[in-house]
Amino acid sequence: MQIASPLITSELIASALTYEQYVQLSTDLFAQGLTTSDDPHYNTPEILGYTKLNLHRMSRLNRLTVVSDDLKNALAQLSEPWIWLVLTESWCGDAAQLIPVLHRIAGETDRIRLRFLLRDKNPGLMNDYLTNGGRSIPKLICLREIPITRPAYEEIGTWGPRPAGLQARMQTWKTEQLPLSEAVERAQRWYNEDHTQSTQAELLAAITSWSKISV
Repeated sequence: MQIASPLITSELIASALTYEQYVQLSTDLFAQGLTTSDDPHYNTPEILGYTKLNLHRMSRLNRLTVVSDDLKNALAQLSEPWIWLVLTESWCGDAAQLIPVLHRIAGETDRIRLRFLLRDKNPGLMNDYLTNGGRSIPKLICLREIPITRPAYEEIGTWGPRPAGLQARMQTWKTEQLPLSEAVERAQRWYNEDHTQSTQAELLAAITSWSKISV
């Protein structure tokens, strides 16, 4: 456990989006031919094509994801409220596959408040949570609110940007200089074949570990 980034304040968390707000924002911007990022690199026809698929995937996964009994049991044993703060963007294929699962998991308990921040509008915070030096998303930051006489939030742990099995493959594909379109296709195939099992297993392990951290 450690003190969270000083950029994480009560004001920042209050400004963060709920799942429904994030989906609505992503949908509204896509209708205007935009992603959630202002960067032109993430607003090309190719990226917008991926974003369209992402919105469909999120809708499907939110309907069909079934939280495992083991996860439900772990969530039922949470003894304190947590905040799950997630850095994301609508163009990100990993986010589309993982965010609905986080939403369904958080929905199983009143102990987790799930909120979303856009990566490119929070560059300083993103830089505090790099993965192998990269600004990879989605990135989940698990927080505990603590008394006002101390820093406002403690970081219990982090997770992301993707399950370890896929992360290893992505590193290999990067080394092999695989074209983006091929890497995206392979990653989506991996998610489809995994059926959220790896994501749920890793989050179960994380929740179990985080729960053991004393207040």
